[in-house]
Amino acid sequence: MTDTDGLTDEQLEVWAALATLLERLPTALDAQLQRDSGVTHFEHGVLFALDRAPERTLRMSVLAGYASCTLSRLSRAVTRLEAKGWVRRLVDPGDGRFTLAVLTDAGHEQVARSTPAHQALVRSLVFESLSAAQARQLGVVSRRIAEAVSDTPVWTPPVDR
Repeated sequence: MTDTDGLTDEQLEVWAALATLLERLPTALDAQLQRDSGVTHFEHGVLFALDRAPERTLRMSVLAGYASCTLSRLSRAVTRLEAKGWVRRLVDPGDGRFTLAVLTDAGHEQVARSTPAHQALVRSLVFESLSAAQARQLGVVSRRIAEAVSDTPVWTPPVDR
């Protein structure tokens, strides 16, 4: 089979494994977070990114880039999080054309409550299934694919405060 004929048998095998992972892992993560914390994996990611940001604040456009979503999807999620008192929006005082998402103290408490069980599941499903070298390689490969999909920078968590 040539490159123009489609995927090779080996490539198809790799793609089938990746495609299955892309379906199963989000479902497992969502189920745990919904059950234990009442948030989706997407909402938890938004809260977590804000919790790690300087002053727990990010421009909505930056947060949308980190979350790999449209501003519309992010806005709907932030509306739900605002209703729970976990996030608030402000006009950016440095540039009124932008809106800031700000994690509230209650939002920080939600992240503190929901993160340990979520990270335990991630550890169990991902890191306990791999050697340390495989986990590092997974990070490299995942970043490379994400950057091939979009030139938006991949979110990298800042060093703990």
